[in-house]
Amino acid sequence: MMRLKIAYQGVAGAYSNIAAKNVYPDSDYVPCDTFEEAMNKVQNGAVDFAMIPVENSNAGRVTDVHFLLPKTGLSIVGEYLLPVHHQLLTVKGAKLEDIKTAMSHPQALAQCSAFLKAHGIRAEARIDTAKSCEFVLEYGDKSRAAIASSLAGEIYGLDVAAANIENAANNTTRFVIMARTPMVPEYDGDDYITSFIFKAKNIPAALYKALGGFATNGINLIKLESYLEEGRFVSAQFYVEVEAHPAQKGFKNAMDELHFFAENVHVLGTYGRWKN
Repeated sequence: MMRLKIAYQGVAGAYSNIAAKNVYPDSDYVPCDTFEEAMNKVQNGAVDFAMIPVENSNAGRVTDVHFLLPKTGLSIVGEYLLPVHHQLLTVKGAKLEDIKTAMSHPQALAQCSAFLKAHGIRAEARIDTAKSCEFVLEYGDKSRAAIASSLAGEIYGLDVAAANIENAANNTTRFVIMARTPMVPEYDGDDYITSFIFKAKNIPAALYKALGGFATNGINLIKLESYLEEGRFVSAQFYVEVEAHPAQKGFKNAMDELHFFAENVHVLGTYGRWKN
């Protein structure tokens, strides 16, 4: 049986790597420098899936990803919720009081902002959490630390100067699983999420009218996010998640109404809610 190949952004020990291992054990994990590279590998058939972080319970959405989702042509086929516990990692022999600078991905730095402020540690943004461990090892400087997973610390042979330094104990990152083709589960009455994007027409109350069908058809809207299209201030694209399956009549009716008041409607995928 062929092993699955899962792309993720970062290097070994990154939280995306951990998520990929948890969802797809005994698979091959393909590190990528960027989210776009990971998605491109799915597009060209080099891998089966990409594990992409989209939001954190405390630091909010991962900005780059929402611009990429509509452009890739890929489908969302699943989600995964990863509890995230950050470690302050240092070279051997360093103590907490030695540390002046902590390097990590901007999301991780934001998730540990209270600890860094309390200890007077300067935040330094890097492209990836686990990659920051490489820099700490390379510098060999006791005043520099990385914020990353305990797995990353083990891989790079770093000490834990402080454990679980995230602002909130329930710190959780949500990932979506991207594939080349849709994998819509058969409807059996279970909990489903359908994700889609659209652009509201330039008419009064267009957004209200576009989404009104979901209310009248009893469809729960759980996420609505906007972002500027191609950097212009004249129009916005909307990313939406609803608790619904395409087989439900109410969802079909709501989507018919959406198409009447919106443009560029594109369903990104239907998938089951993650259950621990």
